[in-house]
Amino acid sequence: MTQPFDPLLQDLLDVLGEGVVFSGDQIPGKAKSDESRTGRAMPAIYLRPRTAVEVADALRLCNAARRPVTIQGGMTGLAGGANPDGGDVALSLDRLAGVEEIDRDAGAMTVWAGTVLETAQKAAEEAGFLLPIDLGARGSCQIGGNLANNAGGIRVISHGVTRDNVLGLEAVLADGTVISSLNKMQKNNTGYDLKQLFIGSEGTLGVITRAVLKLKPIGEGRETCLCAVESYEAAVSLLHAARKDMAGLSAYEVMWRNFFDFSSKAEGLRFFEETPPFVVLIEQTGAASIEAFLEASFEQGLIADAVIAQSEKQRLDVWKVREGYALDHLPDLMNYDVSLPIGDLDAYAREVTDDILADYPEAHVSVFGHMGDSNIHLCISVGQAGEAEHNAVDGIVYDHVRRFKGAVSAEHGVGRLKRAYLGHSRSPEEIALMRRIKAALDPNGILNPGRVLPASEGDDSGRSVSVRTTVQNKERRRRRFDPS
Repeated sequence: MTQPFDPLLQDLLDVLGEGVVFSGDQIPGKAKSDESRTGRAMPAIYLRPRTAVEVADALRLCNAARRPVTIQGGMTGLAGGANPDGGDVALSLDRLAGVEEIDRDAGAMTVWAGTVLETAQKAAEEAGFLLPIDLGARGSCQIGGNLANNAGGIRVISHGVTRDNVLGLEAVLADGTVISSLNKMQKNNTGYDLKQLFIGSEGTLGVITRAVLKLKPIGEGRETCLCAVESYEAAVSLLHAARKDMAGLSAYEVMWRNFFDFSSKAEGLRFFEETPPFVVLIEQTGAASIEAFLEASFEQGLIADAVIAQSEKQRLDVWKVREGYALDHLPDLMNYDVSLPIGDLDAYAREVTDDILADYPEAHVSVFGHMGDSNIHLCISVGQAGEAEHNAVDGIVYDHVRRFKGAVSAEHGVGRLKRAYLGHSRSPEEIALMRRIKAALDPNGILNPGRVLPASEGDDSGRSVSVRTTVQNKERRRRRFDPS
């Protein structure tokens, strides 16, 4: 059937050319959905710009045509943020890739937004530095998406979240204006810190095209251990001790009994005679030995037992359990990424578990995560689940987040799937201010509409939000649970 004439498509072709603009059967299938697998529509136009100028030209034309633009990076998100609506323009950043510069004196790296995180990490390592940002999806996620979602990951306890590791950036506004502030200085107190508007905005305020990232010295050595802990209070005290006594603390992960027991048995690994109520994974980099810390912790009654990885294989086995590959076999697994005050994490986990089991007695509920960063993941399977079950479980998980004054998204973004619950974590005044900022930078509302902000009266920008689905693909699950 002949496609209707699209004036915008012709304008984009005239300005950018056939090497950048694609339509119809030329559009790759990956443009439909991110890793949430909730996307149901293909975009009408697919763009692969090669420069910031081409991004600016594309947005200028889309803004003039009032055409919604979905920004797409590595497509590893779990909140539906990269899912287009039918008729949208999808703007892929995969060709804006590469490390532009490593400034050894400044300890900074300038990188294009479409650069795969692992590529940037290796370039930093070859230059003798550590790029502090690290996620389980490092082999496929892109720097621009990491910044747009303010990704967390496994090094937050020692290096902070993504926004803490950004010195400057370049972004393109909805009207095509390029805001370029590729600052390399640690100190720059010259007015509003504009980069922070775009970091964590999930592409709703502008399209990030380049960034200047902090680099740090590479630590010497790495030690990993598992600690058997008898109470949550002891796990919190152990965290305080680790922060005080371990200068190179790089990971502090807590696994509740049900998760650790399920994951370790599925992997055929046994670390303790009996599974304790909590298992803490501690990793440090530096010359100091972890043994002295563990001995002191044992004497203080903070741990009942400990196992230190004696080889790289054993270290990977420890992380394999934490990554939870075995959860792949559970039907219709639902994954949640929430943040609460550290002191409330266990009470929250217990209340959610009790409510889920009250409604679904045969359900599986696993809890684990970055306790040192106040972020935990809940993995819930109630058997074969449709929209009603997904919505019911969402309600339980997020209603308890609101009660404990937590965040419905710790590191995976709000996207489409959590926008209805943003009010559980942000006040009406905060959301109103977000709307004002959005209106100021994107008055025609073309950039990632239907994401982050809850729907307002008369708003149909979330029209294609699909029934939540789950992924039973092992490679996707690895990216999902490899510590991130």
